[in-house]
Amino acid sequence: MNERSSVDELVNLLRAEVKRYSFDEKLPSSRAMVERYRVSPVTVSRALARLATEGWVVTRPGAGAFRAGGPAAPVAPAGDTSWQEVALSADATADPVPRSVDASGVLVTLAAPPAGVIEFNGGYLHPSLQPERAMAGALARAGRRPGAWTRPPVDGLPELRDWFAREIGGATTAAEVLVTSGGQSALTTALRALAPPGAPVLVESPTYPGMLAIARAAGLRPVPVPLDADGVRPELLADAFRATGARVFVCQPLFQNPTGAVLSAARRPEVLRIARRAGAFVIEDDFVRRLAHQDHGPLPRPLAADDADGVVVHVDSLTKSTSPSFRIGALAARGPVLERLRAIQVVDTFFVPRPLQEAALELVGSPAWPRHLKAVAEALRVRRERMRLALAGSPAVTGDAHPPRVALGGYQMWLRLPDGTDEAALTAAALRRGVAVAPGRPYFCAEPPAPHLRLSYAGVAGPDEIAEGARRLGAAREDVERDGAPHG
Repeated sequence: MNERSSVDELVNLLRAEVKRYSFDEKLPSSRAMVERYRVSPVTVSRALARLATEGWVVTRPGAGAFRAGGPAAPVAPAGDTSWQEVALSADATADPVPRSVDASGVLVTLAAPPAGVIEFNGGYLHPSLQPERAMAGALARAGRRPGAWTRPPVDGLPELRDWFAREIGGATTAAEVLVTSGGQSALTTALRALAPPGAPVLVESPTYPGMLAIARAAGLRPVPVPLDADGVRPELLADAFRATGARVFVCQPLFQNPTGAVLSAARRPEVLRIARRAGAFVIEDDFVRRLAHQDHGPLPRPLAADDADGVVVHVDSLTKSTSPSFRIGALAARGPVLERLRAIQVVDTFFVPRPLQEAALELVGSPAWPRHLKAVAEALRVRRERMRLALAGSPAVTGDAHPPRVALGGYQMWLRLPDGTDEAALTAAALRRGVAVAPGRPYFCAEPPAPHLRLSYAGVAGPDEIAEGARRLGAAREDVERDGAPHG
């Protein structure tokens, strides 16, 4: 059982028990709860914290936990908010691109599935793969650094900017780097800086739903450019620039989400030449470089490392290789655009909290960091192979579809389903069978050419859970093919 489900179960047990206590009556000690419920001290601590936020208990340092008054009775809503429908849609007549946002594609990868459900829809490392001890130590050391709680430079700590610059390589310098609150924040800043509302923005097809949501929230018009096993197709990219007049292209050249494609060596300079000729920027989302697998071989350098003309705005992040809560990233750019990026970031967020920046420096400078990356590289390789074998051995899942492309980095497989498969029905049937998957539709900004599923193997507990998840997914597909209802 994973930590999250253990906490959920203990909260439910304690919530029922504490209702039998009198007001201000003391609960059993944490040690007694550990022994009684056979859980870890961390689980007990988190469960009590949850109950405290719900109003069931109050904790007193050195004394223990006591029954509180219980959650406040809900207050009936007052007033009439129906006027907001008119207000929020009033700009539709003036704005050619309405800014209502469908976040469902993002929420699929952020929502925690119910206890017992295998998480094939996640976008982050399972807690067992996260460097929790190293991050805790880094945060503790960071908190003791002189000036750790003072205001940082708005561009970020110089040492951290220098580290990101060295990670990018080429002629990139610390002066060309801004520290951001993760990759999503960096993408938001870049799109707002480079394209006005109503403008087209070229995107890979399929692509990351979170980026599509950012673009639409900013009033931009995503325009798809198809890719293949070697990344975006240059001839179609050139056609899209000519047809739309776009000045921005967003891409993930390394282990693309969701396909896993890597932009080939031959296409890399061609993409930069096409963008330069169009007077356009390339936003390079290098989100998963640190999750290359143990057997990947030499990685291509970031596009930004080979860009002397300031075409590339580079996005980097530590989040994917650490924890969803370790939100530290970077933007790198050359030329006048850097000042616009800086201005937008300052207006939006002022700066990234200094303690988190200090913790990032402590983490990446510690001996635990390379050990963590090496361990994750091997763990992801093992999980990738387990999922590949599980899918190959489960014709009930793949049917007559092509086997998924196996990428030597990242954390997902992009499964092409047989024509006519109902993605929504299969996703719902899979959840009923106990496995959460991500449907392919949100990864396309136009009509999808075929049904797909994205299957992640990073958020599961281990290889055995991958095999069981594939079995459940096969059963779900049989349910849908038979009569659309689950059995057993």
